[in-house]
Amino acid sequence: GLVIDGRSLEHVLHDSLQNVFLELTEKCRAVVCCQATPLQKSVLVRLVRNKLKAMTLAVGDGANDVSMIQVADTGVGISGQEGMQAVMASDFAISQFRHLRKLLLVHGHWCYTRLTNMVLYFFYKNVAYVNLLFWYQFFCGFSGTSMTDYWILILFNLLFTSVPPIVYGVLDKDVSAEILMQLPQLYLM
Repeated sequence: GLVIDGRSLEHVLHDSLQNVFLELTEKCRAVVCCQATPLQKSVLVRLVRNKLKAMTLAVGDGANDVSMIQVADTGVGISGQEGMQAVMASDFAISQFRHLRKLLLVHGHWCYTRLTNMVLYFFYKNVAYVNLLFWYQFFCGFSGTSMTDYWILILFNLLFTSVPPIVYGVLDKDVSAEILMQLPQLYLM
């Protein structure tokens, strides 16, 4: 790992040393920046995101972490002794740092699979309906005649756009939380 303090970080963030610093950080498993100013934190996250083309996650627990959380692709705020400013600026909020693992490995995996399956569901729902309308136009001679009443169209979209996502979002868990916590490799799937 690499540990760098705020004074050293100020020198590293200049244009001449950025590439060397990024090459060094790519070879480390962890990089810890301590005693950094809020501006240094946000510049560092922006530098990693833009230069390395990496998705960034920022975790903070106080007002001095707000700019870093806002610059990152995903921000996690920890509610604690330093107040609620980080939580208010974040995408996700947790009460303690130890919950970060479950947030990423379990809920992140479930959210990813649910979203991908819902995108496919909406795509095929719309393909089925448009396909039906397309073939109906051959039947009616492309006159533009409506195949269904408007209330049926509204009911169709209401039923097939609201109920499955709610049921799927609440009930779908492709892998149990215990297995996801034991096998972090499943997060890559």
